[in-house]
Amino acid sequence: MSHPKISIIIIHYNTPQYLQTCFDAILQQSYPNIEIIFIDNNSPDKSGLEFIKKKYGNVSSVKIVPNEENIGFAKAANQGIRMAVGSGAEHLQSPSVQAQTAPADYIVITNPDIIYTPSYFEIIVERMEKDEKIAAITGKVYKYDFDRQKPTNIIDTVGIFAYKSRRFIDDGQGLIDEGQFDKECEIFGVSGACPLYRREALEDVKILGEYFDEDFFMYKEDVDLSWRFLLYGWKNLFYPKAVAYHGRGTGVQRRFFNKEVLAIRNKLSKFQKQHSFTNQHLMEAKNELWANFFADFIPIMIKKLAVFAYITVKEPYLWMSYFRYLKKLPGMFKKRAIIMKNKKISAKEMRKWFKKQSKYLK
Repeated sequence: MSHPKISIIIIHYNTPQYLQTCFDAILQQSYPNIEIIFIDNNSPDKSGLEFIKKKYGNVSSVKIVPNEENIGFAKAANQGIRMAVGSGAEHLQSPSVQAQTAPADYIVITNPDIIYTPSYFEIIVERMEKDEKIAAITGKVYKYDFDRQKPTNIIDTVGIFAYKSRRFIDDGQGLIDEGQFDKECEIFGVSGACPLYRREALEDVKILGEYFDEDFFMYKEDVDLSWRFLLYGWKNLFYPKAVAYHGRGTGVQRRFFNKEVLAIRNKLSKFQKQHSFTNQHLMEAKNELWANFFADFIPIMIKKLAVFAYITVKEPYLWMSYFRYLKKLPGMFKKRAIIMKNKKISAKEMRKWFKKQSKYLK
């Protein structure tokens, strides 16, 4: 029996403390056909890169890419995807691995603070193989407590949830699993922490040579790609039989209500806030359908006015992020034209993904 090939792309920046648990969990998978592409985005702390070279550099399934600059998450992800599909073997630093290998059938972008259970990929690929219209899939991802070195039963993500206001969250985050997450379902999107993508879907939605939008640098690129999959007629799926754990540097917090979001904003860096703010607007400019914008006009405008009032009073530096958005807007319109030309579903079909509240709070 042949097993489709999985390429797991680990994008690393200055978190050497997570690398061994991540690598070992992947190398101990029951699934037999996995390669690892490790991309270090010019971490100031070189100990992680040196550790990977020393411990895993001679493992035949591991490729090591030391970037000479921090090119951002989206561009590094695209770099890894191109290597996985056979169109970018530049900077290969693993002498035991030939540059030209069979292209991957499935591609995983993973954070170093992810720990996969041993049968994760066996379970999740089996589900993908049953439906060729699934573009992206996630298992049930729990919080992992690295301080205590133990897993928890607190949900990190079961997919991306989209509010009518166009606010996006990791659904289920911060809730204790009491069995309410045991049913598979189609979802708006898959979180960027550990998504598994179908190669054909990535190729289908690629725009101007980019899978992830490189104007985003980092943050919201997973939501943007998920939105595009739906517009192009693909499915995103939550499959709870596959289980993984996530450390999540920003913390696993409830974000279902505005007051919960405000309560944790002081834990986010200016860097995170700036890029998230800009990319939220870029994403909407690219993917929003006019009919749906007017259908949800009231919640969208309430959110926008509230955000502008808030940043004016509390975080005025974010107005520079808005100006950066305006500067990038012409490029977004060019990408939008391609998306609108190639979309496969109607505004009515897309509208069902924007909801008032998560079903897990009922």
